[in-house]
Amino acid sequence: MARKRGGLSFYTKEKKFNTKIFAEIMSWVFWGVVMSLIAFVFVYLFGIRTSIIGPSMEPRLYNAQEILIDRFTYILFSPKQGDVVVFRPNGNENAHYYVKRVIGCPGDTVLIKDGVIYINNVIYDENGMFDHAEYAGIAENMLTLGDDEYFVLGDNLNDSEDSRSSNIGFVKKDYIIGRAWFHFSSVNGDPAGFIK
Repeated sequence: MARKRGGLSFYTKEKKFNTKIFAEIMSWVFWGVVMSLIAFVFVYLFGIRTSIIGPSMEPRLYNAQEILIDRFTYILFSPKQGDVVVFRPNGNENAHYYVKRVIGCPGDTVLIKDGVIYINNVIYDENGMFDHAEYAGIAENMLTLGDDEYFVLGDNLNDSEDSRSSNIGFVKKDYIIGRAWFHFSSVNGDPAGFIK
């Protein structure tokens, strides 16, 4: 008969792998990654933030006022007349973002004569938005926009570098970053809101 040893007995208990806890942890990790990806896509498509540079969009948008850019809409649709777009002139990656209003779309004709803007031989006046244009630039002669070209103006016509300037000219769709859709409060006290 074997004799039992007396005293303390040290042995290690074999640990069992708990699949329930592991599954719970992996579930949290999975949903964390999914939510991070959704947030990234949402910010990339709708939340790129930039600032207005200069007074060219006054009185609707002011110098240094921050806006959000919607990159998604123009993946599915083309810019339309009246949209406020954000673009890089001539696609120049080193240039700052320009923010202007589309007044001419592909196939349209544009003419500025005696301070009045004509689109397709009809006076363009978006709810009395534009002042008398003191400078016609390249639009002093009738222009016809190509298949992917847009004519843009600043709301503050007489203090804006826009499609009338030969160094900006027509804006190709590929140069457009997106649509300005939301503005934050301005230094003038204007509340935040959607861009019209």
